[in-house]
Amino acid sequence: MRIGVLTAGGDAPGLNAAIRAIGQMATRDGHEVIGIANGWAGLADEYAGRRLETSDFIGILSQGGTLLGTARYNLDQPEGGRHRVLTAMDAHLDALVAIGGDGTQRISNWLAEHGANVVGVPKTLDNDLLGTDYCIGFDTAVSIVCESLDRLYTTAASHHRVMVVETMGRATGWVAAMGGLAGGADLIVIPEFPLTMDQIIDHLVTRRSKGYGFSIVVVAEGINLETLGGTELNGVPTEGIGGVRLATRGVGQFVAAQIDEHGGFEVRTTVLGHLQRGGSPSAYDRIWATRVGAAAYDAVAAGTFGVIPVVRGNEVVLAALTEVANGQRQVPREIYELCSAFF
Repeated sequence: MRIGVLTAGGDAPGLNAAIRAIGQMATRDGHEVIGIANGWAGLADEYAGRRLETSDFIGILSQGGTLLGTARYNLDQPEGGRHRVLTAMDAHLDALVAIGGDGTQRISNWLAEHGANVVGVPKTLDNDLLGTDYCIGFDTAVSIVCESLDRLYTTAASHHRVMVVETMGRATGWVAAMGGLAGGADLIVIPEFPLTMDQIIDHLVTRRSKGYGFSIVVVAEGINLETLGGTELNGVPTEGIGGVRLATRGVGQFVAAQIDEHGGFEVRTTVLGHLQRGGSPSAYDRIWATRVGAAAYDAVAAGTFGVIPVVRGNEVVLAALTEVANGQRQVPREIYELCSAFF
């Protein structure tokens, strides 16, 4: 069997662990593994598949990024991209494992509905894919946020500053909430539970009145600027399947400027940006990426398509692609309230 593997959307630590699991198990069983370069572009444009050998999987477990390359590629602009993928799959592959987030799995689900042999694998450091407790890259991103806050803490305390730290996360606050919780942030601002600028200032003033000479404020890139008294800009760049490049909105700088304008605080801004995507995956990401990758291969080998291995509790189970392809997993109130409990 010719089993294609691709990674689509943004890169994330742990992708190579999943590729390794799929590839080594498939070659062990005598199947041909085809690595598709640069996500959907490698099928929709000029075919970019190559046979992966056992040697390709050696030493990649600890490497960040993706052996295959990736891209944010919109199959719907211009129209016809999805059908070109179907044609390429029919010509070159017997099955496809698509590793990616909600955009990738929406495409995977469409392909499955049109007769293609597709299995998904959950990957997004934003952790916003429905139906799974785990997505490749999230744990590493949270660890990087946590370490960054640990380092910023000493400077904030030494200089009596307010540090505003912007994290990734798109329209959800998982990275900000969990990274901020682990790193001891004094205030966490996420899209699911909006705060006004007055509430942020009041929090900082109250901390100062209680004798705290500094504060660390974590803001998710997807927070609503209008709620904070700002203006959402028109023409924000998009990428991939209609995804907005939220980092270009500068929410961290905006919040810091408003705090500075209030007066009485020395403010600095840190935008963690792509640091959250880079470097070696955590042990947790290596283990669970391996587990979901292996489960994806098992599904292919069993002829079970239109599914995606997801993590629920401590188990990997198969879910229908339709369960994860539409909607968004948001930070629940109990997590946000826990984040807000530590002043």
